[in-house]
Amino acid sequence: MSESQLWNDVDDYFTTLLAPNDDTLAAALRESEAAGLPSINVAPNQGKLLQILAQIQGARRILEIGTLGGYSTIWLGRALPVDGQLITLEYDLTHAEVARRNLARAGLDKIAEVRVGPALESLPKLADENPEPFDFVFVDADKVNNSHYVEWAVKLTRPGSLIVVDNVVRGGAVADAGSGDPSVQGTRAALELIASHPKLSGTALQTVGSKGYDGFALARVLA
Repeated sequence: MSESQLWNDVDDYFTTLLAPNDDTLAAALRESEAAGLPSINVAPNQGKLLQILAQIQGARRILEIGTLGGYSTIWLGRALPVDGQLITLEYDLTHAEVARRNLARAGLDKIAEVRVGPALESLPKLADENPEPFDFVFVDADKVNNSHYVEWAVKLTRPGSLIVVDNVVRGGAVADAGSGDPSVQGTRAALELIASHPKLSGTALQTVGSKGYDGFALARVLA
């Protein structure tokens, strides 16, 4: 058995036992595939992890940067109370339309709002609204701008909020300071920002599984 097959088998076991897809989540994946969206959504057990982290936070307001088809958005939205709010930012209009349909099917369209456009344009507009601070931020958009997304996340949160950044291992390439891959350099810049920012305390973890070799960074906003 190959190493990757073993990773998949373990993920399948964890998912079947602890984070099974229900009809709504399965439909979200089917609709995303039918619309031609890339299969880069979080794995089910990763979605459940995000949900549990948001629940541990007692999150009432969640910001997601990078929606895709709304699969992770559903996991996160289910962590919110009935009067909670989730704002998710998506660059691509087609992706956003798929996500809106998926969120409506999940019964989350009243608390989850999909905003379309480049996140670095949407984030200043959001800040101009002077919103209540977000309790939880999930960053899963283009990796080149990861450090900018983390900076905005700090501005839009409060002491005690949690910021989670996805895909930080890049198949191990994140350890290569000389990498010519802009996504690697963007991810390194975000990690270095977390390490040096006076308002952040963070760490990063490697993961293996159905999504290959990757990982998450987590940062808690300090007082």
